[in-house]
Amino acid sequence: MKNPEVVIVGLGYIGLPTAALVAQKGTYVHGVDINPGVVKTINEGKIHIVEPDLGDVVSKAVKNGFLNASTTAVAANTYLIVVPTPFKDKNEPDISFVESATKNLLPLLKKGDTYIIESTSPVGTTEKMMALIYEKRPDLKGELFIAYCPERVLPGNVMYELVNNDRVIGGIDDRSTKKAVEFYREYVTGELHETNARTAEMCKLVENSSRDVQIAFANELSLICDKANIDVWELISLANKHPRVNILQPGCGVGGHCIAVDPYFIVADYPMESRIIGKAREVNNYKSFWCAEKIISSKLEFELRQGRKPRIALLGLAFKPNIDDLRESPAKYIVQRVLQASNNEEYYIVEPNIEDHNIFKITGLKEAIKQADIIALLVAHNEFKELSNLKNKVVLDFCGALK
Repeated sequence: MKNPEVVIVGLGYIGLPTAALVAQKGTYVHGVDINPGVVKTINEGKIHIVEPDLGDVVSKAVKNGFLNASTTAVAANTYLIVVPTPFKDKNEPDISFVESATKNLLPLLKKGDTYIIESTSPVGTTEKMMALIYEKRPDLKGELFIAYCPERVLPGNVMYELVNNDRVIGGIDDRSTKKAVEFYREYVTGELHETNARTAEMCKLVENSSRDVQIAFANELSLICDKANIDVWELISLANKHPRVNILQPGCGVGGHCIAVDPYFIVADYPMESRIIGKAREVNNYKSFWCAEKIISSKLEFELRQGRKPRIALLGLAFKPNIDDLRESPAKYIVQRVLQASNNEEYYIVEPNIEDHNIFKITGLKEAIKQADIIALLVAHNEFKELSNLKNKVVLDFCGALK
């Protein structure tokens, strides 16, 4: 492989598709990940995540010499930081991975290079990394292009959306913004919106916080309707006939590494001002707890009526339909809580998008449905929407899969 033009640090659910997209355009890309297994898999032309079309693109890019991976970075002209930003205690964002990735690049940076953060970050992170770089490398002060550009993709449709979605790009100064826009214009057909780094950082957080608030309204409605003996799905369908009403669908909570996480980045820095955002997080977290309690109650009611312990099928572990991603999954939390309350009942855990799990024993869908007395639908996977012959089963549909 020739000297890489782009280094992408972090080869997860966003970093690897981004690397594949850039390499697909004939740009030499060097991917970096701390996991040797991930590096080995990619260098074999394979992928370690489930994402439609990604495998073919990675395979071709590696075969044609435009993409390789390593556990260490090398010199290039453009550097993208696409590492996780997890939480510390009390849901405070942890930017240590961004900081570590930046420190590892310090010996490689040179005048005229472009440094872009894509990782979801608290407001001010890009400026903090700029200060870190210039503190350690004062010779580069004013000589780098530094910017922030968050991703806006839907798992299961990432390769399309990376290309076609609009992007918000904010630099530490106008020249950095324009340089970053110039980079993305080579690979993105969506519109590129220029701003500053702080606004771009907040824009990412606000987008997902807005969605979290809207989902919280739907989930709160589902709790109210359960008490009022009203079908929440029918109610929402009828309410949405109003020309200016568009209520979302309730579920068993909110998961993923965006909607369930990004609001906390705002709440942590602006706790007094973000009351609606914070309350929405509470509502969506409580919905998962409520679903688990509903399953446990149904289990006890069955035992009282039938005089025996029920067999229970728990359908879905992913955080949304038709993917294998379990990050922040409310379904996974519900399964864990129900199992913790187990009294030697038989459980069948179904997740059609993964073969094995290091904690849960995965059961096939047909076997689970055949054996179960109680069926709890936690994720609206396509496979679950075709279920039939459930007349003699207790069915708890928390995600509207059967509607």
